[in-house]
Amino acid sequence: MERKGGPDGAPEAEREEGEPEVKKRRLLCVEFASVASCDAAVAQCYLAENDWEIERALDSYFEPAVEESALKSHLETTWEPEFCVDLTKEETSDSISSKTSTSENVQQEDGSMFCFITWNIDGLDLNNLPERARGVCSYLTLYSPDVVFLQEVIPPYSAYLKKKASSYEIITGHEKGYFTAIMLKKSRLKFKSQEIIPFPDTKMMRNLLCVHVSVSGNELCLMTSHLESTRGHAKERMNQLKIVLKKMQEVPESATVIFAGDTNLRDQE
Repeated sequence: MERKGGPDGAPEAEREEGEPEVKKRRLLCVEFASVASCDAAVAQCYLAENDWEIERALDSYFEPAVEESALKSHLETTWEPEFCVDLTKEETSDSISSKTSTSENVQQEDGSMFCFITWNIDGLDLNNLPERARGVCSYLTLYSPDVVFLQEVIPPYSAYLKKKASSYEIITGHEKGYFTAIMLKKSRLKFKSQEIIPFPDTKMMRNLLCVHVSVSGNELCLMTSHLESTRGHAKERMNQLKIVLKKMQEVPESATVIFAGDTNLRDQE
């Protein structure tokens, strides 16, 4: 029996069977590229390496296997001290020009204002990492916040901040991979305790970091998290948000809760 072939010489039955798979893979590449903000070639590479399972591929993309020791060595050789902003000295041109009188400084330390910053510093993107780290330090020096909520911190970043920001106490939500952190200005806040609430079904190493402190006689519960990323993980993201809200409700009424972080929430969520 003669088998009919298509224009490309492939048997017609095989072509018809293969076309849906090719179309499916093209759609997966488009979806991956849209979520990850990358080009189709990168999307195809990650998908092919992960058997065309988009969740696995996205996890691989957002959690690259970086050799920590090699990265740390790279940062130590490229983050030259003379070009770093030392957070213990707070003597940039901006801070010098905005100096106030001693009494005004004391007033701020007494609690007339409370300032915090939340920032996803994108530590997973290794491009220009030293320059971006110096940029983070410049902003912290300029604004001198009482609390800093950080997301996507990586171990070398954490070690650098602990070394340069000796005026802050730094509590992290993990020590490996990438994680959240909360920085507390020692002159303003008194650290009391910390806890890490795991997200049991996370695929991206996510959790909720809670730090209990007091400032000017007021009890605070500081919370930060980086909820599950990408459109395909909406259900898990909403479950994580429910855990956050439940934890907020469990905090004693005598304390004020401040939650700040990267929720990845879409409008419909």
